[in-house]
Amino acid sequence: MNIKLVCAIGVCLFVGKIYSQTKTVDELLNQIEQNNTELKAYQSYIEGQNLQNKSGNNLPDPQLSGYYLPFGEHQSNDYTEFEISQSFEFPTVYAARSKWNTLKAEQLQIIVGKKRQEVLLKAKQGIINLYILQKQKNIEANRKQQSQQVYQQMQELFNKEQVGILDLNKAKVVWIQEQFIVEQLQAEIQNQITALQTLNGEESLELDNLQLEIPLELQTMEALWSEKLAKDPKLLELQANEAAASQNIQLEKNKILPNIALGYNYQGVNGNNYSGVYGGLSIPLWSSKNKVKAAQANYEYQQSSSQVAKQLLYAALQQEYNQYQLLLDKYTDYQNTIGNLNSEDLFFKAYSLGEYSFLEYYMEVQFYRDATDKMLQMEKELQLLQAQLLIHQL
Repeated sequence: MNIKLVCAIGVCLFVGKIYSQTKTVDELLNQIEQNNTELKAYQSYIEGQNLQNKSGNNLPDPQLSGYYLPFGEHQSNDYTEFEISQSFEFPTVYAARSKWNTLKAEQLQIIVGKKRQEVLLKAKQGIINLYILQKQKNIEANRKQQSQQVYQQMQELFNKEQVGILDLNKAKVVWIQEQFIVEQLQAEIQNQITALQTLNGEESLELDNLQLEIPLELQTMEALWSEKLAKDPKLLELQANEAAASQNIQLEKNKILPNIALGYNYQGVNGNNYSGVYGGLSIPLWSSKNKVKAAQANYEYQQSSSQVAKQLLYAALQQEYNQYQLLLDKYTDYQNTIGNLNSEDLFFKAYSLGEYSFLEYYMEVQFYRDATDKMLQMEKELQLLQAQLLIHQL
């Protein structure tokens, strides 16, 4: 009884350990997002740009000037004067520029989102490639084992002089080819793991036992487009550009208002001294010329550019969506036809029972192998297309 209990506990711990080491795609992407060195560097760059934009809304430095005039012909005390002043733009300019800086910060954050999306899409594509490679390796490992068994059987038949050397050599060539394919797939798997670890900041990832969801039906084209309009950084950037350009018009209009200077002035001469408040205005008659018109022209350009960019993005999405639906239909047909037949195993059993010669077995099984490989390739293309279509969800 105790032995059974210990064995049961051991099995549970072993299974639990396996599942604890298996991470979902979302968990892997979150880990890569946290560790990716390019994203960290880009975030630091954006923070620096935000600080630089904010510094443009600071007050000018205060000015201190003084005069001491001891030279010349005079009988009275020397003339002394000093003045301290602070100049600044009209107060509404700072409020308008602050709103503009906020919109610029949103633009920069969206740019970070685009870079993040780019990195995570590359990572997801790498995970998909790795998953398909692992799946293909398992298939080829089974084929390699079958090819070895066929070659061993052919060797026995050759020793009994029941088959010729040509059939034996064909069986050996097939076995060698399968060995090479498995070794090549193992090298490709290792290369893909290395690429993913590079994206993860050179830190290791738990990539064993990857599981991806089978591509499913997507929502309607219009629903997908509406979702992208609300979430996709490429489309959000267009809106942010328009908003920043519109606010820039308000900023330039406020800059037409006079600049102000306030300060304190002291004068001392003939034993007397005078002091009081200093004030001044600087009217931007020339420096503001055509700037409002330029800002309005830029806003109109941003509107037109956004409209054209949205049309191009919608057309590209429509093309990818149609391609996905067509490929999904073909994949479904393949899966319904050969997905659950285990045709290769059935032909191998029939060959083992002597129902097929080697040539007949190889020709029949090769047909189903090609179909299986085609279905696996379609699954890969579907996964990659789905990742591209749903990039806004990353």
